[in-house]
Amino acid sequence: MRRMPTRLSVWLRKYKPMLRDTMQGFRITTSLDDMDLDVIYQFISNSYWGKGIPRERLEKSLRHSFCFAVLDDENQLVAFARLITDRTTFAYLADVFVVEAHRGKGISKWLISEIVAHPELQGLRRMMLATRDAHGLYEQFGFTPIAPVENFMQIWKPNVYQS
Repeated sequence: MRRMPTRLSVWLRKYKPMLRDTMQGFRITTSLDDMDLDVIYQFISNSYWGKGIPRERLEKSLRHSFCFAVLDDENQLVAFARLITDRTTFAYLADVFVVEAHRGKGISKWLISEIVAHPELQGLRRMMLATRDAHGLYEQFGFTPIAPVENFMQIWKPNVYQS
C-alpha cells in the first residue's frame, strides 16, 4: 500500500535542492559545547515566551533537547532553536531566535529548513510549535494551524517563572 505524501515530504521534494547546507560566513551546529549559553539565556529570559526563566531551568531544558545553533565565522552564536523530541514520532519546535544584528539575512529560513530536513527527524508523525509573531516563516516549511484545535489540550502556567 502506497503512503500519501505529507506536506513536509512534498515541500522537501520541491525545495530541498535549493537549500544551502552552508551559508557563507555561518555554520549550523547541534553540539551544546559549541553554543554560548550566555547568549541563549540572555535572549530567552527576556523573550515573551521565556520571560524570567531561571538559568538552571533553561540549561536543564537544553540538555534534554535537540538544539541547533547558527554560528558565525568567529563562532559567535547568531541564531538558535531547540526541539523537544523523541526523534521518532514527535517534535515540538521551541525557543527559535536570531540575534537582532543578524536579522534580515535569511538565517531563520536557513535554520528552519535545516531542522525540518535533518536526517534524525525524518519520519516524524508530527512536528509542532507555538508562535505569536512568525506564522509566515513557518508556513513556508509546511506548518499549518492545528485542526481540529479541540483535540489539543494543555496545562498553561504563563507566570510560572515570575516571583
